Amino acid sequence: MRWERRLEDRRGGPLDVHATLSADPPPAGAAAVRAEHSAAQPVWAYTPFVERWNDGLPDDVRLEGIAATGLVYAAVDVPLGATAGTVTFTLAIAPVIAGAPRSPTGGMPIEEFAARFPALQCDDPYLERYYGYRIYGLHLNRLTGDAGNVRYPAIAEGIGYFHVPITYSAQCHMLEMRWAREPDEARGSLLNFLHNQKPDGSFHGRLYSHHLEGTDFYHANWGDGVLAVDAVAPDGGFLEHAYEGLSRYARWLDATRDREQSGMYDVVDQYETGQEYMSRYQAVDPDADRYGWENRIRLKGIDVTVYTYQLHRALETMALRLEKARQSNAWRASADRIGDAILSAMWDEATGLFSDVEPGTMRRTGVKAAVCFYPLLTDLLDDRTVARLLAHLADPTTFATPFPVPSSSQDDPLFDADAEWKGRRHNCPWNGRVWPMTNSHILEGLLRQWHRGRRDAGPVAADLLSKFVRLMFHDRDLARPNCYEHYNPFTGHASVYRGIDDYQHSWVLDPILRGLTGLEPSAEGLRVRPLPGLVQRARVDGIVLHGRQVTVERHGDAVVVIVDGVRHEASAEQPLELPW
Repeated sequence: MRWERRLEDRRGGPLDVHATLSADPPPAGAAAVRAEHSAAQPVWAYTPFVERWNDGLPDDVRLEGIAATGLVYAAVDVPLGATAGTVTFTLAIAPVIAGAPRSPTGGMPIEEFAARFPALQCDDPYLERYYGYRIYGLHLNRLTGDAGNVRYPAIAEGIGYFHVPITYSAQCHMLEMRWAREPDEARGSLLNFLHNQKPDGSFHGRLYSHHLEGTDFYHANWGDGVLAVDAVAPDGGFLEHAYEGLSRYARWLDATRDREQSGMYDVVDQYETGQEYMSRYQAVDPDADRYGWENRIRLKGIDVTVYTYQLHRALETMALRLEKARQSNAWRASADRIGDAILSAMWDEATGLFSDVEPGTMRRTGVKAAVCFYPLLTDLLDDRTVARLLAHLADPTTFATPFPVPSSSQDDPLFDADAEWKGRRHNCPWNGRVWPMTNSHILEGLLRQWHRGRRDAGPVAADLLSKFVRLMFHDRDLARPNCYEHYNPFTGHASVYRGIDDYQHSWVLDPILRGLTGLEPSAEGLRVRPLPGLVQRARVDGIVLHGRQVTVERHGDAVVVIVDGVRHEASAEQPLELPW
């Protein structure tokens, strides 16, 4: 069956395509008929063919009628007995304009894609099952590149209108795809945006293949993404390209988002953080939730400021690697200035959390949200500050829900666990739902503090990783893994009403690998410190780090690391340091 269809992206950009549906073995009969509009449900009992069925489906195509609009029903009749019950259907879609047909996953079978990742086995069935499921999700959302503005291989954020490169989730894909042999999609997740970088240095928020209208804007943690990829698979050409583009992006942020030179950076609408409908924005404008992408508010955001601090620190490191000592010193000075602002202006001693800041008055808003933990990602915190943040993660009155971590604290006056904002259910509320995206940030911060020697961070990270992964199984059923946008913090119920599953808006594969093995690669070498109490037994084969073959076996809190055939031992209590 072949037909033409006009598709439209989220901004109405049209694309005419040919679609072909074929069956193997060929059907005994095929039919298509036009019908007036009704519920478009693929249920046999609702089709026009039921009335005419007579021990088979005659070849019959009738698309006439008095109106050009309506539904077209098509069906094939395949005798299952002759094929032992196996029928293969193939759907191919190609642009009407010249170009080769593209399959949804770039033509790479799942087996070939999965073989690019380390093989993982452990005695926690949820961690093991979800690791494989995450690889499936990345495969499902793989973009092959060479498609207009999407020049490089990358990972789309999700299904439906999320099936394009989006800046807010690109950082996630860089962290996860770096573990694949030849991590082209990890690098491509940034390179696509660099290729389309605007003249002023800013990035499009999303990339449509054949136009760049209405692309919006999202903040992202680009600096950490680049250094994470470089820590596993260094590439001098990629590093230099990234440095040039991200330097321009950092200067754009400095010029447009911190005109006061306060060291803190502006959020100008509730959408550009990827986190809408929460008290953060109401604190500076009671009508913030009524605006669209209009840039009508100003809030010195703790999340955006942390991203910018990490970017300046990364540029400092990248410049030094590229033998640009003077530029490295300049980035170090600007990072120090931002870090001082985070500690002096955004730390709220009364609440024991970091806070957004209102421009003008420079007062802290005091709104408690999951983003207030994002400074865990940095090198700025002392033991006391980390301890106070960990206390909130254990506090049942704020963030310690049965399924952590809620996007807003439970004592927030607008907190709601059921996806409602001011009495109305919303698609993407951040006033109490658990979002895998924020869980990934907090877990990443805990892992970094653990590797910096903060002993209390390890057990908290292990507990969060275990609960985080179990959250993403319907009714905790191992046969039903999922990845939705957000979840109920008390029941773990997913946002199934949205219809957006397999949503790659977080990073999970990366902390599973690092938590189990304890591996923390960097440009200089490898640190090994497994999370305590996570599993009793695990084995990971086929890890490639800096061109070296690595295997890890775990026994309780101890691990054996084999690098190019040489055996090393480490544990949660006695970390291992291996220079490259």
